[in-house]
Amino acid sequence: MNRVKQQGFTLIELMVVLVIIGIASAAISLSIKPDPLRLLRKDAERLSQLLQVAQAEARADGRAITWQADAKGFRFSRPTDDGLGVESFNRDEQLRPRPWDSTPMQVRIEPRQILILNAEWINPPLQVVLSDGQHSLSLQRDAAGLLRVVSQP
Repeated sequence: MNRVKQQGFTLIELMVVLVIIGIASAAISLSIKPDPLRLLRKDAERLSQLLQVAQAEARADGRAITWQADAKGFRFSRPTDDGLGVESFNRDEQLRPRPWDSTPMQVRIEPRQILILNAEWINPPLQVVLSDGQHSLSLQRDAAGLLRVVSQP
């Protein structure tokens, strides 16, 4: 009998190649770092939504809400009903203290350094500048109370 020699890859050779490709793709995906500008934009958009929620809460409740931030995160607070303490919203799902996605964060509030959301329907313009050291974005509030995220030069 004359046997014809078959050419091609064995199943084991194909499996070895697939394992090598899997290891290489896992190494590449682990080495890719998230885009810092995307993280900063995500922080700015999340903050914009939360500031609007806090403003609505201040209007509904009649008590001012203060927003404070540092390099690690931000928090909302307001006076308690009796006026003797401070409520920090620790159990509130929306207004609880939160960390920044892009850390460390530099925060600047213009024209003042404390952001107070009160029951007034017309608020003065405001700008909150967020920076991760390389990129900067700002949240700008107009007189109508609308917030928008704007890229800084």
